Amino acid sequence: MSAEIFEKVNKVLKEVELASPKTKEEIEQFRIKYLGSKNTIKPLFGEIRHIANEDKGRFGQLVNSVKKAAEDKFQQLQASLEAAAEQSSSQGIDTSAPGETLALGARHPISVVMNQIIDIFTKIGFTVAEDREIEDDWHNFGAMNTPEDHPARDMQDTFYLQNSAEMLLRTHTSSVQARVMNQTKPPIRIIAPGRVYRNETISARAHCQFHQVEGLYIDENVSFADLKQTLLYFAQEMYGADTKIRLRPSYFPFTEPSAEVDISCFVCNGVGCNICKYTNWVEILGCGMVDPQVLENCGIDSEKYTGFAFGMGIERQAMLKYRINDIRLLFENDIRFLNQFKAAF
Repeated sequence: MSAEIFEKVNKVLKEVELASPKTKEEIEQFRIKYLGSKNTIKPLFGEIRHIANEDKGRFGQLVNSVKKAAEDKFQQLQASLEAAAEQSSSQGIDTSAPGETLALGARHPISVVMNQIIDIFTKIGFTVAEDREIEDDWHNFGAMNTPEDHPARDMQDTFYLQNSAEMLLRTHTSSVQARVMNQTKPPIRIIAPGRVYRNETISARAHCQFHQVEGLYIDENVSFADLKQTLLYFAQEMYGADTKIRLRPSYFPFTEPSAEVDISCFVCNGVGCNICKYTNWVEILGCGMVDPQVLENCGIDSEKYTGFAFGMGIERQAMLKYRINDIRLLFENDIRFLNQFKAAF
């Protein structure tokens, strides 16, 4: 009886070893037959009751070897099937060919320059302040020492909202300075980047919308020398370590004294070119000491505190930096133009 049972188990083992299913369906049938819940190996364990005591150990090992052989065979068959499927899917594909590159966009030159200016000033303690583009008349003009009858209003053609004499599109980011001064006690050290609007005829040198970065520093004992040194630092960081600056007297209603700032031409280095109009100087921004009346308008004691302010057009800086001769190119979204700035950051 024991010999017949051993022969029966060996027969199942041989069937497992000789089995050679090829398809997914045949491999599944192999699994069901030898490893499924009602497989043909499971009943063999019950035959141990008919085996002599001295052979029970050998019989148990034999039946376990049949089960393990079935499991190993199934794993091998599955691995072979997956490898064949992968090879089939890759047929006709040249794996040595270069992959398709993804089209990369480019940051807009205005964004590149704006971020660069922000980085320069944040290194020396300025923080970024942003606020609304639709502003009221007082924060845009009144707080900045420009009452309704002030002739300085003629310097800026304003977009007023329809049916409103009080609400407008801000003409400068000085309105952000006004709001910060109203809400914050000195010391104040901010830059205010953002988009501004003026009702101007669009041309190669002017646009009805553009971007500014304005700066404001208010504290005790702030002097014009502090302003000059700050702007020299900016110019050298922005345009090169050898850049020089000069300040020319000017007029702005919210600063006194006021000045225009020129830098030595970084294009021709003193030889003369069309960028500097053969003067070796290029204008980049306006600045001045904050008018005491502006401080008072915003609730700051002008007897205790002084400050300086400056402002520049970002388009102006971008056009200088990248030799762009028409401001309209910055607003036309021409992909051929924008692709030139992929390496600008």
